[in-house]
Amino acid sequence: MATRKTIGLRGEQEAVRYLRKRGYKIIAHRDRILRGDIDIVAMDKRAVVFVEVRSKTSAEHGHPAETIDTRKKQRICMLANAYIQQHRLEAYSFRLDVVTVLFSNSKEVQNRWLFWRSGDSPIIEHFQNAFESDA
Repeated sequence: MATRKTIGLRGEQEAVRYLRKRGYKIIAHRDRILRGDIDIVAMDKRAVVFVEVRSKTSAEHGHPAETIDTRKKQRICMLANAYIQQHRLEAYSFRLDVVTVLFSNSKEVQNRWLFWRSGDSPIIEHFQNAFESDA
């Protein structure tokens, strides 16, 4: 059985692959800042995109995006703002996205999700502008 860390790392790898296929340029992956880490920093045209990746092996207890609570959103915003200042990216627009990765072979889950892909590929959803920064 895979550990939460292993599932998270696999999910991040799938998210990077997914974003690259859609033309995003990956700037950083698992970048540490302020005693935290940003899963993915990417460029989408002239926008800096901070991506939080949420991975699960089952939707039995809810959608992966539902695991992002108010505290987590605030933390992501704080880390994104620190990254912008540290790398002097104030001139760029930015947004906060969420990519969810569901590793499931359950037919029930596959039939419920619009983004299901055949084979062993995970179900990936991308939520652009998933939430706003208060800063």
